[in-house]
Amino acid sequence: MDKYFTLNDGSKIPAIGYGTYNEEFKDNKSSILTAIECGYRFFDTASLYETERSLGNAIKESGIARTDLIIETKLWIDEMGADNAKKALERSLNRLQTDYVDIYMIHWPRQTGADDERWKELDTETWKAMEEMVDQGRVRRLGLSNFLPHHLKNILETCRIKPVVDQLELHPGYSQEAAVSYCKDNEVIPMAWSPLGRGRENATIGNSILVRLSEKYGKSIQQINLRFLLQKGILPIPKASSKEHIKANLDVFDFELSEDDVSMLSCMPQTAWLEEHPDFNIPAKKSNPDNI
Repeated sequence: MDKYFTLNDGSKIPAIGYGTYNEEFKDNKSSILTAIECGYRFFDTASLYETERSLGNAIKESGIARTDLIIETKLWIDEMGADNAKKALERSLNRLQTDYVDIYMIHWPRQTGADDERWKELDTETWKAMEEMVDQGRVRRLGLSNFLPHHLKNILETCRIKPVVDQLELHPGYSQEAAVSYCKDNEVIPMAWSPLGRGRENATIGNSILVRLSEKYGKSIQQINLRFLLQKGILPIPKASSKEHIKANLDVFDFELSEDDVSMLSCMPQTAWLEEHPDFNIPAKKSNPDNI
């Protein structure tokens, strides 16, 4: 991996990360080891995913120096607040078997959807605790996940340390142009979770525009999705389990979509949205402090 994005603190991050989320919450150490073997050096996880321990074990077994890797993890909604956040970080560090994380994120901006009237105060309180983690050297950089412009604005107006990334559901058919534009205007790198339309692959793969572009460029639909995001200045973090797909997701730097084709994908009808919205959905899952 020799392609990078430059963050607002001047540091660099690989242009494609490896997503460790899996729906079954199973140990996926072998897949992570394969990703390391294939050249991935940036790994995304979260306390909610229950894959931090798998990632830590894989890194230890790989023999790759910790300084050569970027590890990003997140605290969940029931881990927000100053005291909770500090305890959550300690649990994550223990599971990851490391003494610091490269990027620490707030996973979700509101605890109870639109009925949450104190979300701004709680986000700010959590962020200030995370800034202290940076001061202590336990965290290198801070980020956000699922923060739309009005959520991000609250952080930007009150923060001492600026977020470097904001992770959003982004893919052709759900490109969230306003949120991406707001991130870029504020020097925050937009990062794509579900860049391949997780859980709705049939809806995405069956789209006639993607099928036509796949044939035109001689690339898979997944590779078209990833190339589209990269050309829009978005850092994708695809997940895959087979070595074939893990390698293929890195093989997107030898072609370029035309300006017209990027425009066409940007204007696709809404497709493969996972129907998770931070202002209207109340997340049902809770973190598991004793997760695998």
